[in-house]
Amino acid sequence: MHNRKSKQSIGIAISFVTILIVTGFLGIVTRQWKNVFVTLLVMVCLSLPFIITYIANRKHLELPSSFQSITLVFIFLTLYLGEIRDYYHVFWWWDLLLHAIFGSYMVIIALHSIKGIIRAEQATTKHRFTLFTILFGFSFTIALGTLWEIFEFAADYLVITSMVKGGLNDTATDLLIKIITAFITSIICYYRNSKES
Repeated sequence: MHNRKSKQSIGIAISFVTILIVTGFLGIVTRQWKNVFVTLLVMVCLSLPFIITYIANRKHLELPSSFQSITLVFIFLTLYLGEIRDYYHVFWWWDLLLHAIFGSYMVIIALHSIKGIIRAEQATTKHRFTLFTILFGFSFTIALGTLWEIFEFAADYLVITSMVKGGLNDTATDLLIKIITAFITSIICYYRNSKES
């Protein structure tokens, strides 16, 4: 098992970095320092899918083939379009959409990564093994979703972004959306895996 950098993900990363360089330059010229800081933050975050892939390969963890591309697009949607282009305020549903995507896709990542950690033994029925992996995927998603809310809070506090728009209501709604989409995705994956067994 080996997770590879796809040409598609490298192309996406180069396109996004080009946009960010232009945005950063314009931010410096117009003295919009918040945009400059967020642009730098996005550039750093765009390296994360490649770092995670490297670590996954070292630890023999399997990631979905779409992991790098979807993660790059997600980072761009949240930080560039959401923060710099102000989509969080332009579209009332933007934040909810991103949290729904997060909740669903994290279950898929968890189900792929657990294959390299644990294998179904003869003493364990396929039904029980499937149930365990689904529960792990759901829990994994909620844990990462909570870390994302902490990241949003820290970004608002340190860089003066506007990720947490409504305080407690925003955070609770975001977590609820993640939980609902993670639950729905888990149920779908459970029945799909049960049919394949």
